[in-house]
Amino acid sequence: MRDPFMQAALDEARNGLAEGGIPIGSVLVIDGTIVGRGHNRRVQHGSAILHAEMDCFEQAGRLKPADYKRATLYSTLSPCDMCSGTALLYGIPKIVVGENQTFQGPEEYVRSRGVKLTILQDAECIQLMEDFIASSPQLWYEDIGKE
Repeated sequence: MRDPFMQAALDEARNGLAEGGIPIGSVLVIDGTIVGRGHNRRVQHGSAILHAEMDCFEQAGRLKPADYKRATLYSTLSPCDMCSGTALLYGIPKIVVGENQTFQGPEEYVRSRGVKLTILQDAECIQLMEDFIASSPQLWYEDIGKE
């Protein structure tokens, strides 16, 4: 049985795909409650930075530093440098990642900064990204800044 918070992140990823975007989802959890949820909306909004985690942080709104210190960030895919940096900036102590086989962010650096990082290698998260990359490689490479 999948963790309900990772399931919520996966639901967000599927929402993004249904909107014509990249299927990556994220939720921010504090004290067992989802306070923010988001999905990659770069395509939908013509945005340079609206990755799933960034959308999730934006949807959570302004939080107090103490709130972030009790938070767990869930993401269907290993967060990139930008998204990992935001989690580090706000002192989020725990990140749960659906998979890092199709893309791996700066995980060792994040760990070196004291963040507890859990990688699930969830089969649905992997399949969702593999299917997307196979069907839309140019859009995927644009999202991760590669030619």
